[in-house]
Parts: sequence; C-alpha cells; structure tokens
Amino acid sequence: MRRILATALLALLPATTSAYAQSGVALRDMGSFHVGGRHIEIKGQPVKEVVFTPGGVPAKVDPNGVYQVEQMYAQYFLVQRRKGKLPLLMWHGGGLSGVTWETKPDGKPGWLNYFLKKGWDVYVSDAMERGRSGWSPTFGPDPVVLPLGDPWERFRVGPIGSFAKRETYPGAQFPVASYDQFMKQGVPRWVTTDKQIVAAYIQLVDKVCPCIVMVHSQSGTFGYQVLEARPDKIKALIAVEPTLGGDPKKAATVKGTPILVVIGDNAKDHPRWKAIRQHSVNYQTAFQAAGGNLDLVDLPDVGIKGNSHMVRMDQNSDKVADLIQAWLVKKGLGRK
Repeated sequence: MRRILATALLALLPATTSAYAQSGVALRDMGSFHVGGRHIEIKGQPVKEVVFTPGGVPAKVDPNGVYQVEQMYAQYFLVQRRKGKLPLLMWHGGGLSGVTWETKPDGKPGWLNYFLKKGWDVYVSDAMERGRSGWSPTFGPDPVVLPLGDPWERFRVGPIGSFAKRETYPGAQFPVASYDQFMKQGVPRWVTTDKQIVAAYIQLVDKVCPCIVMVHSQSGTFGYQVLEARPDKIKALIAVEPTLGGDPKKAATVKGTPILVVIGDNAKDHPRWKAIRQHSVNYQTAFQAAGGNLDLVDLPDVGIKGNSHMVRMDQNSDKVADLIQAWLVKKGLGRK
C-alpha cells in the first residue's frame, strides 16, 4: 500500500490546504466513490434546442431516455498509523454537505482532521441530493434554502431576534466573525427525500462497514434508521444534536450497539430545541429499558460550555471531540 503524506490533500481539497498541510497526518490511501441510486426513464418530452455556451452553436437535446438518479458521493481517508478498530463514517446535517466536517469556517482544522490524527480511517459523504452527490429530477421543484439570518437563531448562535445586531448567547463559542463564511457552505435541500437518502446510506454501510457512524442534526434521524436496518454492521452510533431519536419500538433490535448523544448549550430552554432534545431523552429511556447502553451528555453539565448547534465548528470543538474520543476508547473501539 502506498504512503501518502497529508500534503497530497492539497490537490483534492483546496479549501482545506493549510489545515492539512500543517497537520502531519500520513495516509496509506485516499479516494472517493459513489454508491446507491437507481435508473429512471423519462418519456414523452419534446426535443429542445439548447445553446450551452453564449454565442455558441445551438444543439438539439432529447430529454427522453434513462437517467441515473439518487446516488451518493463519499470520500475516504485511510491513515497510515491506525488506532481505531473500525472506520468512522461522518454524516452531515440538513442543508449542508460533507464539507462541514473539514476545515472550520474560521480556518482551523475540523473534526475530519481531528479524528484522522487520532488514528481513525474516516469516510465523509455528501448525502443523496447534496453537494457532489448531485441533483435529480425526482426531487421536485421546491427546495428549502435558508436566508442569511436564519441559522444564527435556529442553530443557537444567539437567541430569537438576535441576528439583526448579531448578538450571541453569553459565552457563545461559535466563531461569529466567520459566520458569513459558514453560510457559504449552505446548499439546497428537499423535505421529501428522506427515504432515498436512507437507501443511499444503507448502500454505503453495506460497502464499507462494520463501522462507527457519527451523525449531526438531520442525519441523526438517518443514523438511527440505518442502524435499525443494519444493526450487525454499525458497532457504535455517535449522535451530535440529532433532530430525532430512534424508534422506541425497535430499541430491542439494536440494543447491542452503544450510542452516545451530545447536546450543546441552551437546548434545555430553547422553545424548539427543548422538544428536539426530549426526543433523545425519550429514546434513551426506551433504549436502556431494552437493555442497551445510551449515554446522553449535555455538554454544559460536564463543563464544556457555549456550544451552538454547530458543535464541531465551535471554538471549543476539540474539547467535544476529546469527549467523543474518550468514549470510543472506553467502549474498546479505539486506543489512545
């Protein structure tokens, strides 16, 4: 197997060059692939004349035919000195892509870099419909895109009504000077494609796992659904501020997989997030009653304070990553 220094990432990840060049991470391999999807056939549409380049020669385009749709993109980084017993799969949240695990908006290394340095093979994917996975004509015409001020309040950088003056919660750890850089990561999403997203994630798990899955926000829902579909292949689930817990009725079928749920500041009292957090509390009760192990950590309760919903982008994100790393080691899935 070939040894690739982290500086080789310069060609593949231009947005993260300085972080990786300085990290000293040595890889035995890296690459990418697509998984999942299906073919659909479109019929009965008129032939169109399209000018692909302004001033160019028109071309006739027949939209009828068979199309590849609903596939998912994944990128992998395999470390030279492996300490994690299984690969770590990172799944992003709604309206975002896998880039959110890479360099943070303030230019500092993200959790992809952190866990590579800890000796984990890491797979980062763009969920079906997002980023490099591509758009499909099956998604429908009405994607959801958030305006500039929405995530400031929705993701608990500041309280409701605070964006106009860019006020934050006391002690907020989100790098507010880089908020506009964060918003450049946003991509359109649909609210009718969960079934297709889960199908693609199952294809990824079938290809790569056994593994550990780390989810955030919307993908928390997907992580539980894929765990329920493939309990033999997901050996641990780390859910960072998941929007939903798993299905309590299926808890007994996945009780052998340890779960860690991590929640940041102001979730207990926020009018929306306290209900979201309660889903995890309710699932913890059902999961443990079924004989499983689920650790739910409210970060302020263990002395890690100021975290927004975008925990892995916050200035103290390495402290949270340390907590996750220690949990993985304690579960016998990695070593220091």
